[in-house]
Amino acid sequence: MAEPQSKTWEFPGVLSAEEIKGKQVRVKTAKGEIVFELFADTAPKTVSNFVYLAAGGYYNGLMFHRREEGFVIQGGDPIGNGTGGPGYTFEDELKDGYAYERGIVAMANRGPHTNGSQFFIMLGDVPLPKLYSIFGRVTQGIEVVDQLQIGDVMEAVLIEARS
Repeated sequence: MAEPQSKTWEFPGVLSAEEIKGKQVRVKTAKGEIVFELFADTAPKTVSNFVYLAAGGYYNGLMFHRREEGFVIQGGDPIGNGTGGPGYTFEDELKDGYAYERGIVAMANRGPHTNGSQFFIMLGDVPLPKLYSIFGRVTQGIEVVDQLQIGDVMEAVLIEARS
């Protein structure tokens, strides 16, 4: 488990279109790499938050702390038990047009408008209520997602131009 982060994080608001459009995320783990596209058009606030944290190194060294077979793998908590976050929360972006399907990336939360740094990747198609802001979809490495277990570490989380 990574040590709790000492840096102070502040919600960045919505970043410029140049900073968030046409981007993808590359998550490096010991089991391989996962790449997911970001939905900047439908979730600009959520994408801005993820880009800000990832570019600042927030996720590097954090582990996946929750796995529910056929449902989700979840990470992004600096404490490692599902209670940690960046020290701020922000509003939900709940849009129509997406379902909680295998490979979807969404924010975990503790209730309405409590998004922070924790996110999950869907392991299967689950008819969840529209309570979690969807902000991406795995485009490469879904087989790596399937192999991830509790305790597996995000060695690096990189923001790059979409390929």
